[in-house]
Amino acid sequence: MSGNTALSTTPMSESRTSLIGAMMTMLGPFSLSIYTPAMPALAIAFNTTDAAIKLSLSVFFGGFAFAMLVAGPLADAFGRRKTAIGFLGIYMAGSLLAVFAGDVNALLLGRLVQGIGASAGLTVGRAIVRDQFTGEPAARIMNMIGIVLAVGPAVAPTVGGVILAVFDWKAIFLTMAGFGATIAVILITMMAETVQPDRRKASPLPLLSAYWQLVTSARFMAASLLIASSVGTLYALASILPFVLIKVAGLTPSQYGVGMLMQTGLYFSGSVVFRFALGRFSSRSLVRIGLLFIALGAAATAVSVEFLPISYLSVMLPVGSFAFGIAFVMPYTMNAALLPFPAIAGSASALMGFMQMGSGLLTGVIAAAIGSPVLALQFIVPSMGAIAVCCYFWLRTVEKPELATGHEQVGEASVPSDPVA
Repeated sequence: MSGNTALSTTPMSESRTSLIGAMMTMLGPFSLSIYTPAMPALAIAFNTTDAAIKLSLSVFFGGFAFAMLVAGPLADAFGRRKTAIGFLGIYMAGSLLAVFAGDVNALLLGRLVQGIGASAGLTVGRAIVRDQFTGEPAARIMNMIGIVLAVGPAVAPTVGGVILAVFDWKAIFLTMAGFGATIAVILITMMAETVQPDRRKASPLPLLSAYWQLVTSARFMAASLLIASSVGTLYALASILPFVLIKVAGLTPSQYGVGMLMQTGLYFSGSVVFRFALGRFSSRSLVRIGLLFIALGAAATAVSVEFLPISYLSVMLPVGSFAFGIAFVMPYTMNAALLPFPAIAGSASALMGFMQMGSGLLTGVIAAAIGSPVLALQFIVPSMGAIAVCCYFWLRTVEKPELATGHEQVGEASVPSDPVA
């Protein structure tokens, strides 16, 4: 799907590509989490259960994840710009459906349509970078996009909490519609087409062949599942933490929104430490440090919920440790998954995103089935942490034949392996 012919010149500058890529990538995570502070209020407004409102996150996950597998081929077949603008129209329609929802079923429909519309953001945001840049410029842009992708779910509740404190839950969906309209204006006025469209890329057989190659690659699956189980945990927490911190710990919606900044701050702290550590260690060796913090956060969640009273610090300190570790895991692991597939990098990116969002969908359904948000927190975070650790050891096993050659192939271009790795 990524085999389209790139245009002979670079249509957009690095700064413009960074702006568009970051905003497109932000759309999904931002829309996922911005209304989480209002979830308890939505249960009251629609006279329904907490589990029914949690499903509004799950249907968003489902629409986002499955539509991503379609958005990628459409972007190759009809161009990045047309596809992105078209899907933004779908996103805005879903936002307005949610605003005027008369019951919980209409709300669920609006969230599903929103998820479908947001799905092109991640795919197109990455594709326009690959179309135009390689080497250090591409690394700079993708690094910023990766940070936005991880930070989005943590920043959005803060915005949602402030909006809810001043207005009501409908204002949150109006804000989402306005955000989509703002991105659409930016794309119409600033975005140039970055690839020569090829309608053959939307044909089912070539697409299925590419996806089959990916799912049968142990290296791709191990790395992608490591990303899905670590970053996916943040998406799972979006459907759990509002009920734990607001209903059980006693925070107000606005306090909850501001309190989620701990997760953001620790992720940024991890990113800064990671950047400095690269002067001494390889990105591959630093994955182990990240897994240590992820495992510590997972274990601390299980212990604190079992033995300590539920409070902001007893919940968010372990979550913060988990987020800190993710900053060390993402850079190497994403490259490890994509590097062997230059001819189908677009399909690989879409499938990786599908698995990442799919983990959020699955854990959201499990949380709704468990019912108690405290029990869901105690089960899901430790389980996802354990899966991440297992996938890391799987990836190490798959990579052993390559490491035996004495060269590190991911993160650095064929340089000698770091002895500490």
